[in-house]
Amino acid sequence: MNHYAALSPMKDAEKSKHYRQEHLDYLEGLEKQGKVFAKGRFTDGTGGLVIYIAESFEEVEEIVKNDPYVVHGARGYEIHEWVMQTDAVLPEK
Repeated sequence: MNHYAALSPMKDAEKSKHYRQEHLDYLEGLEKQGKVFAKGRFTDGTGGLVIYIAESFEEVEEIVKNDPYVVHGARGYEIHEWVMQTDAVLPEK
């Protein structure tokens, strides 16, 4: 499995606000499938970032294209394969 950083730059703040819950519900479903490593919004309001876990770029692109934010034009997207390197110990849930 590979990691992919998906940036979601803001295109329309009002649409983003309107579709926020659908977006969060969508990500929750992906988290349950083990497809989301980390996620969060940028504090300056310019968008957000999701680190996905997937087999291929194409798989992640399909996931991102089906995000309600992208479907409804609230956010754009940019995807990069990410080679994670960390010595951090993550807390258990």
